[in-house]
Amino acid sequence: QVQLVESGGGLVQAGGSLTLSCAVSGSISSFDVMAWYRQAPGKQRELVARLIRGGTTNYADSAKGRFTISRDNANNTMYLQMNSLEPEDTAVYYCYVNVMRPPYSDWGQGTQVTVSS
Repeated sequence: QVQLVESGGGLVQAGGSLTLSCAVSGSISSFDVMAWYRQAPGKQRELVARLIRGGTTNYADSAKGRFTISRDNANNTMYLQMNSLEPEDTAVYYCYVNVMRPPYSDWGQGTQVTVSS
């Protein structure tokens, strides 16, 4: 089992930028999927962006063109660069990892992002 620790959240004005980090206690090279999800108050947790083994990236429509997911295998860290933030981006952001075989997945504890108008 690994530990996932998010950081980088905070309060930012609309139009601003934040970079979230997800530090992983083990090697991230073994993961098949690494992703960022978010959950706003009163809403279901939703996928923001994901990295799939081999290099494929997927983004939610709301994140396309504004957010960039990346990973640093040497430092066992995943990032989410968020630009042009909007109040609608306010949520708790979670990192997520998954291995297909044997099946394993885990979540971080979340980091709060608040965007003021």
